[in-house]
Amino acid sequence: MKTFTMTEALILGAAELERTDIGMQPHRLPAAARRQNEDPSLAMAEKQPSGVRLKFRTAATAIELDVLPTKRIYTGLPARPDGVFDLRIDGVLTQQKSALGGRVMRIGMAPPSFALEPGAAQTLRFDNLPARDKLVEIWLPHDEMVELVSLRADAAVAPVAPQKVWLHHGSSISQGSNATSPTGIWPAVAATLGGVDLINMGFGGNAMLDPFTARAMRDTPADLISVKFGINIVNGDLMRMRAFGPALHGFLDTIREGHKQTPLFVVSPIYCPIHETTPGPAQFDVAALAEGRASFLAEGNPEDVTKGKLTLTTIREKMAAVVKLRAEEDRNLHFIDGLTLYGAEDNRRLPLPDQLHPDGATHALIGKRFAERVFAEGH
Repeated sequence: MKTFTMTEALILGAAELERTDIGMQPHRLPAAARRQNEDPSLAMAEKQPSGVRLKFRTAATAIELDVLPTKRIYTGLPARPDGVFDLRIDGVLTQQKSALGGRVMRIGMAPPSFALEPGAAQTLRFDNLPARDKLVEIWLPHDEMVELVSLRADAAVAPVAPQKVWLHHGSSISQGSNATSPTGIWPAVAATLGGVDLINMGFGGNAMLDPFTARAMRDTPADLISVKFGINIVNGDLMRMRAFGPALHGFLDTIREGHKQTPLFVVSPIYCPIHETTPGPAQFDVAALAEGRASFLAEGNPEDVTKGKLTLTTIREKMAAVVKLRAEEDRNLHFIDGLTLYGAEDNRRLPLPDQLHPDGATHALIGKRFAERVFAEGH
């Protein structure tokens, strides 16, 4: 087999590829943004390569990818499943693999602590592939940090011409929490249906209207952009109504500095019963943890809404009002009510397993509905 250099032409969906001692670390935020971030949870999330994939044409019947994953173990929480690598051939999911070894990061919850244990690179082998020219994609795990070490194949690999680029920013729901594989997260489902190349800036716990994320989006070439806010701002109890509206305006202003006419969709939160009318913060459900389950509770007081505390209901109203005002002068700005992607009736049929995050079937539903709303309308 021949070894091939992994370049930006072969790796899509990353903001930056950092050379490391053993290979290459995909980042979903550029270095300038990372320097301004002080939150360790965002530092981890942006290195989890949701939406990042190798994409090339080849006649190879066998492909090997050496990777160094970092497994996360949270004190007091159930064990996390190993990250999944999805191999698609001509758009069809064909094989799935997991790297079972690698580094381990042990994370203490209270007080926060992080301890990294060393590990060795692992080899993933995809074989018995059809002996013909084909489009191959290897999607990296959406929820596990991974360094790329080496790519080998028994035939030449060649980059492919780019498609239209969709740039998206959102929370852990956009990153893919509770989805079972990287092509099953709702942005990947929507991108596949829309025939676009996805850049996913969905960061678990960190869709917080951060100015450095807005600047990263401003500076990223894209043919279509979407931003989805709400759940992290509420469950983090991050700000009050007085700050939220101006912060949203500022985020959109920054994007428009670099994308003056690009179609831009502002998406409000999907339905989440615990925070519809109850502010944050959200906390782990101790009783569920005692049963070996991860689940969440809202600890805010609904009466504090009159003091400016935010709920998903009030955030949706403010987001709609902001977009309506701005759309008077920005005809390429659009609002999508998150309840049309997943609402109360959907929740009755497909409840959120941990009270915050959708399961695989719900990711597929949201992705399909988003694609029908955005890509089917020719934006």
